[in-house]
Amino acid sequence: MSEFGSTINLSLIADQLERVGYIVLRAPLLERLSAQLLLRCQDDDPERFHAARVGRGQAERRIDAIRGDVICWLDGQDCVDQAYLAWMEELRVGLNAALFLGLFDYECHYAIYGSGAGYARHLDVLAGTRNRVLSTVYYLNEAWQAADGGELLLFAPTGDAVIATVKPQFGTMIIFLSESFPHQVLAAHQSRRSIAGWFRVREIG
Repeated sequence: MSEFGSTINLSLIADQLERVGYIVLRAPLLERLSAQLLLRCQDDDPERFHAARVGRGQAERRIDAIRGDVICWLDGQDCVDQAYLAWMEELRVGLNAALFLGLFDYECHYAIYGSGAGYARHLDVLAGTRNRVLSTVYYLNEAWQAADGGELLLFAPTGDAVIATVKPQFGTMIIFLSESFPHQVLAAHQSRRSIAGWFRVREIG
């Protein structure tokens, strides 16, 4: 067991990503760290959390019908955020060694969806770039019930088939290929908390 979470089963993660393109992990982090992350993921501080936007540059704007969460980027100076980022750094190094992905950094933010909010079907690759390679979502919702909604739907690379439905239960993580899988966040019926992140490669040109 590492300082930051359960021992990373790199062989399992790498094998699943190579064969099927995604993996769902149950409780990959220590419960103590997860509880601390949940305390950090509260939207009562307007200086930290702000409404998420879609688009880039001058076209960036808030469209609640597409995306309804508020976000706060993790702070590398905060000890709790540092612990999560350190665990993800272990994963980055391990996946580079196993799959030669060329991942050079990781960015992530807390995300809170209020009751009734969701995120329409989309890809995590930003328009005009291909630097996001792997997407991760870590859920921070205690005692989440099926009736609470908020599931993440993972679609097949082509067509409309749903290949995975992930309940946003506390301590669950999904990792998937950013360029391959469209996905959608269904509306939740109470506040839904998570950490969304992306491993990136360097852009060429």
